[in-house]
Amino acid sequence: MKILVLHGPNLQLLGQREPAIYGLGTLEEINESLLQASANLGVELIIHQSNHEGELLDLIADASSKCAGLIINPGALTHYSYALRDCILASRLPAVEVHLSNIYAREEFRHKSVTAPVCVGQISGFGALGYSLALQALYHHLESEKATGEATD
Repeated sequence: MKILVLHGPNLQLLGQREPAIYGLGTLEEINESLLQASANLGVELIIHQSNHEGELLDLIADASSKCAGLIINPGALTHYSYALRDCILASRLPAVEVHLSNIYAREEFRHKSVTAPVCVGQISGFGALGYSLALQALYHHLESEKATGEATD
């Protein structure tokens, strides 16, 4: 089973960008933790980070025929990218949206996610742990789909 993990704009700055909000951990540390957790589950991860919306769209479209699911932290694209929303929907990949901070406890504009309604779930506010929680949740969702014969592929 392959799962695509996408980190959106500015996430390459983790560890130095607003540590009071995003913590001191780096993106590399998050990815390493995810790779360890995925190995325990027998899952292969394809991990990318991009500051470019179009690149994220291309990666999702390409993954629709290669991956079983998607974990995505869309960053600021969460709040306004209907192109990203539509791409997730069109891909038919079960997706989990992740945010390091609790977006609902922050500025008003962050309270609306245009991408969450096309995801199977959203995890926010648990820092780097949110990615591991997303992996576990998505894995169990995919296994449940297999067991009930509801898989989309």
